[in-house]
Amino acid sequence: MRLGYFTMPLHPLHRHPAQTLDEDREAIILADQLGFHDAFVGEHLTDKAENVTNSMIFLATLIHATKRVKLASGTTNLSHMHPTVIAAQAAMFDHLAKGRFIFGISPGSLSSDAESLGILHEDKTKMFAEAIDVILEIWKRDVPYDIDLPDNRFKVTTRNTAVPEIGKGIMQKPYQQPYPEIVGTVVAPFSKGVIAMGRRDFHPLSANFLRAEWLPSHWANYSEGKQQVGQVANPADWRVARTIFVADDAETARHYAIDRADSPYRFYWSQLRTKMFLGKRQVIFKRQPEEDDAAITLERVMDDLVIYGTVDQVVEKILALRKTAGNFGELVYAGMDWVDARLARRSLELMATEVMPRVNKAIGETMHAAEDRKAAA
Repeated sequence: MRLGYFTMPLHPLHRHPAQTLDEDREAIILADQLGFHDAFVGEHLTDKAENVTNSMIFLATLIHATKRVKLASGTTNLSHMHPTVIAAQAAMFDHLAKGRFIFGISPGSLSSDAESLGILHEDKTKMFAEAIDVILEIWKRDVPYDIDLPDNRFKVTTRNTAVPEIGKGIMQKPYQQPYPEIVGTVVAPFSKGVIAMGRRDFHPLSANFLRAEWLPSHWANYSEGKQQVGQVANPADWRVARTIFVADDAETARHYAIDRADSPYRFYWSQLRTKMFLGKRQVIFKRQPEEDDAAITLERVMDDLVIYGTVDQVVEKILALRKTAGNFGELVYAGMDWVDARLARRSLELMATEVMPRVNKAIGETMHAAEDRKAAA
């Protein structure tokens, strides 16, 4: 199982953006040094706590500060810009990164972003579908493009102004052919969007907001999408994000992750819980769909969704998660504000150097035992 990193990022409002942006860069540089496979960075236009406004601009500052980690938009919000702009910027980023780029995409779910852009009452899911169709057509076609897809608001051509012999009117294709890996973040239980991902060979990243028992619904729907196009889903293509804190002792782990008044985990989940209620998406925190909203307290959300403890405790909890969710290819560690930089760094180090090797050893032993039983039968 691979180890990835995802940060929205999300910081207390009193902190200066210049400091938190440096901190977020430092976390990904460390993740690269520790051998993380990829690093996803989110974006929002109108959220003071989530201060990366364009994930590709932020990630571009890391291309020469890192060596191996794949840099992933997590996500590029496709309703926020014309697909021509996104296609051109993503292709250029892929060349700058020499293929160390993952194109993470979503409609863009923050209502204040949508209001500021004048699209609050638009169907962002439809805009998303239309935009990705056009982006892929731009990367597939050649000048003059003439993209006019049925029931799609975006029309793209350079026919009237192109001068191909001098390069005018030609749009760049990505470094990776035919295009970079495309990843979609999935939040809702039983999301139908995951079926579409399977059909199109986009890869799902199940958000850390979702309770573990809903995760199998994502895999079932992704597999269904694959079956619809005559393919078999590969667990290696499924990423599962979780909120994790690892410490050298159990007391420190509990204090920093749960009990401390200024715990970055407490701040994170207080923000997320509030936003999900505002967006009427609190069902993701429920143990049963019909459960009363009053049961969704901050303390319970944290108990349900924060994996914390010593190395041994976190290994045990991740193996239990895998038993509930099923096989998946990458565990994605959710990044937090660095209230205590020493503890934050230590958690990343322990995760990479001790937790994941033990998890993978246990998974390997389990798989071998299952193969032996099958052979004996």
